[in-house]
Amino acid sequence: MEVGGYNLVYNSLSFAIATFGAATVFFFAQRSQVAPAYKTALSLSGLVCLIAFYHYLRMFESFNDAYTLVNGTVEATGAQFNDAYRYVDWLLTVPLLLLELVLVMRLSKEETYSKGTKLALAAAVMVILGYPGEVITDPSMYGDRWMWWVLAMIPFVYIVWDLVSGLGASISKQPKAVQGLVSKARTLTILSWCFYPIVFVFPMIGLQADPGAVNPAIQVGYTVADVVAKALFGVMIYMIAQRKSDAGA
Repeated sequence: MEVGGYNLVYNSLSFAIATFGAATVFFFAQRSQVAPAYKTALSLSGLVCLIAFYHYLRMFESFNDAYTLVNGTVEATGAQFNDAYRYVDWLLTVPLLLLELVLVMRLSKEETYSKGTKLALAAAVMVILGYPGEVITDPSMYGDRWMWWVLAMIPFVYIVWDLVSGLGASISKQPKAVQGLVSKARTLTILSWCFYPIVFVFPMIGLQADPGAVNPAIQVGYTVADVVAKALFGVMIYMIAQRKSDAGA
C-alpha cells in the first residue's frame, strides 16, 4: 500500500468514528425535543450511529494491526484486516435505517408493520448476499464477484422500487410542512445506497489493490457512503420529527 492510500484509509476511518460518536450523542439527546410518536425513530437513529461507531473503532484497530507506517513507508505486519466488521455493521444498521424512515412517516400500524418487515428482510438478504463477493480479491475470480453482485442487486432493486413507488403515495399524505423533507430523506437514502454497489465494482473496473491487500478506494468509498446514509440521514429524520412535532402531526 502506498503512503497516500494508507493516509486516506486511516483518516477516513478516524473521521467516521468522530462523526458517528457525535451523532450518537446528538440523536439520543434530542429525543426530548420531539413528540412521543417520533421518539422511537430518533432512538433508532442513535442506535444506528452507535453500532457504526463501535464497528468503525474495530475496523480502525484492525487496520492499525495490519499496517504500520515506518520511516515514510507502509509495511504490512502480516495480520489480516478484518473487513467482516463492515458487513456485520450493515447487517444490523441497514434494516434499522429503513425502519427509521417508515416510523417517522407515522403510517397506520398495519402499513408500518408490513413495509418495515419487508424492507428490513430485503436489506438483510442484500447484505448477506454481498459479503461472499466482497471477500473475493483475486482478479481470476472476479466472475464470482460479479455473480454475487448481481444476486445482491435483486433485493437492492426491490428496496429502491418500494421506496420510490410504495412510499410515494404515503409522502403525499404527510403534512405539507414536511412533505419536502420526507421526499428529500427518501431521495438521500436512494442516492447514498446506490453508491454502495458502485464501490463494490471498483476492483472489477481497475480500481484494485494487490490481492489480499486493503483497497483504499473501496474503504474510503464505503466510509463516505456510511457517513451520508447514517449520520446525515439521521439528521434529516430528526428535522422531520421535530417539524411534525411542532405541527402537532
